[in-house]
Amino acid sequence: MTDPRYAKLAGLLVSYSTELKKNDRILLDMIDVPDEFAIELMRAVRKVGAIPLVETRHSRVSREILRQTNDAHAALVRKVELFRMKQVQAYIAVRGSDNASEASDVPSDRMALYSKAIRPVLDQRVNKTRWCVLRWPSPSMAQAANMSTEAFENFYFDVCTMNYPKMARAMLPLQKLMNRTNRVHIKSPGTDLHFSIKGIPALLAEGKRNIPDGEVFTAPVKNSVQGFLQYNTPTLYSGTKFENVRLEFKDGKVIKATANNSRRLNEILDTDPGARYIGEFSLGFNPYILNPMCDILFDEKIAGSLHFTPGQAYEDADNGNRSAVHWDMVLIQRPEWGGGEVWFDGELIRKNGLFLPRELRALNPKNLR
Repeated sequence: MTDPRYAKLAGLLVSYSTELKKNDRILLDMIDVPDEFAIELMRAVRKVGAIPLVETRHSRVSREILRQTNDAHAALVRKVELFRMKQVQAYIAVRGSDNASEASDVPSDRMALYSKAIRPVLDQRVNKTRWCVLRWPSPSMAQAANMSTEAFENFYFDVCTMNYPKMARAMLPLQKLMNRTNRVHIKSPGTDLHFSIKGIPALLAEGKRNIPDGEVFTAPVKNSVQGFLQYNTPTLYSGTKFENVRLEFKDGKVIKATANNSRRLNEILDTDPGARYIGEFSLGFNPYILNPMCDILFDEKIAGSLHFTPGQAYEDADNGNRSAVHWDMVLIQRPEWGGGEVWFDGELIRKNGLFLPRELRALNPKNLR
């Protein structure tokens, strides 16, 4: 018997996140996901009269594809994948794996080559479709979250099917404030960062593009970033885990980057010129997500967090930065993580993870649960 939570989640993705309607075409990209959920998702798509195109993938096979890729192969994949992406109006990716480090031994030059080649496919999906991406719970995710498998599955379905419309309403005052803000100042242990967000739209992440969700994001003016930032959560990129990442900026550019693996960190930041500039700034506030688990779709939504992202900017919150890299790194500012402050145009907006202005307090955890 299929878990009834599968149907509930599938219904949310179809009716709310991608807003499918009759005759829409949607690509369902299923990676290491149980067949039972793929079937429930197909049924939910067909129930509204839309047309599902289904791809099933496996991370171990994907690793081998990447290990021996070359220019000719990557160009062929780009041509085929881009053609397919242009045929659909919507896209849902569900990504599950028992090993988040499956690609850790893929040579960095192969990974960079493939990322650059495939970038147009990602841009088409992000900018031209109604898309939603989510993880699928696994024992390795439960372990990363320091939870039993059963407890993590319960947490997963609670957070993925929470009341996102309520959250969306609470976000609107923060969006309006960010849209009229010029100067931002971030202060935390090891962090003193200044930049401008003037003229760059702030957008809601309200369960339409990522599940779980809960952030308002924009981008810094490309050359405005000055100072230094010490992230306090681990981050996984291209199968490699990084800890204690510290970035130093001058005129928008990362001029110094250190971590537990500084060599690999700098290799990624040298993928292309845009990788050393920032493409996104966001404040996270999902009340159910409190601690990092080295899974960015969860970690970037942590209550009382922010992320500051080297690489590609989104075209609808665009500062002009272009890169094959988009690397969300997270700083948590709740007291148990060292605390911190967020200032907008000289006004203290968030202290130790809690919003202070009356119109923003609806985003604090006790009000969103």
